[in-house]
Amino acid sequence: MVQLLTPAGERVEHPDYDVALEPEELLGLYRDLVLVRRVDTEANALQRQGELGLWAGLLGQEAAQVGSGRALRPQDHAFPTYREHGVAWCRGVDPLGILEIFRGTSHGGWDPVAHRLHPYTLVIAAQLLPAVGCAMGVQRDGAVGTGDPGRDTAVIGYLGDGATSQGEASEALQWAAVFNAPVVIFCQNNQWAISEPVSVQARVPLHRRADGVGVPGVLVDGNDVLACLAVTRAALDRARSGGGPTFVEAYTYRMGAHTTSDDPTRYRSAAEVDVWRAKDPIDRFRRYLESEGLLDEDFTTALEAEAEQLAEHLRAGVRELPEPAPLAMFDHAYAEPHEQVEEEREEFAAYLASFDAAPSGGDPHQQPATVAGRTR
Repeated sequence: MVQLLTPAGERVEHPDYDVALEPEELLGLYRDLVLVRRVDTEANALQRQGELGLWAGLLGQEAAQVGSGRALRPQDHAFPTYREHGVAWCRGVDPLGILEIFRGTSHGGWDPVAHRLHPYTLVIAAQLLPAVGCAMGVQRDGAVGTGDPGRDTAVIGYLGDGATSQGEASEALQWAAVFNAPVVIFCQNNQWAISEPVSVQARVPLHRRADGVGVPGVLVDGNDVLACLAVTRAALDRARSGGGPTFVEAYTYRMGAHTTSDDPTRYRSAAEVDVWRAKDPIDRFRRYLESEGLLDEDFTTALEAEAEQLAEHLRAGVRELPEPAPLAMFDHAYAEPHEQVEEEREEFAAYLASFDAAPSGGDPHQQPATVAGRTR
């Protein structure tokens, strides 16, 4: 397993992977980790207060997401699941846009073209085939292997350990291999697919699955932000240069619940969580920065204040989100006008209008509504 920082925060060497970062870049990574965790903490609290319908947390997976997210170049594309809040942060997405989705006021809180972050995907592994397809498109557009760092483009597709059992994951990996697509398949193995342990997903380490289709597989310490950055950067560079796909398994742990509707105490022990809490990715990186004399009180105090401001932005912003217009659901069903969709819009508009037309105290559901020349 590729590791550049031990759980105690000690810097170690690896023969194949390394990163050389300036102090400002190291502090920037630490800022990312702290603020991404604060977003997660605040969103979890907002859901408990009834402000969000659901929240899928990332507690414990910050290093895997920030490390891989910061390896991306502006022209690269990222295809997330529903938990890549750290990747969204690295792509410049306002976290309030993520909360819009979980509040139910938006189907997507950012512009995928502007951020090169495609919409969150709830259907397990469904994002991987579009990721490979996008990579094949980039390849055919001549944006691979040109030697121009501002043009050469790669794609990264995220999945969890449970998603490796889905057919789409195998199909995507096979297509990526056969067409030498410039894509990185980044698996965050957080040990639990809801209540199912990774042991029921595979009898071998997940990155070994890439062997069967001739794709390099790399195992990286997912709680080590430097290792995740180094491995993902190398895989993306390989893809951009025309070297083809890579499967990365980031070995990490979901310290919280699968979502706020989940109770992890029903299927895993507190002792297991304690073992992984000792490997906390933020604590590990903080110890390293302190040992290097890079983390001082002024920086820490300013970061705490920034985290508080971010939390207030989320609290106030969520409560001010406008309720979506009911008819808006029809606006983006198709790129062009569609006869059936327009008819459905008219029917639903008439249904909504029937509430206003109902007599006081009456039940609008009992009122006949005439739509498109017929009564229902």
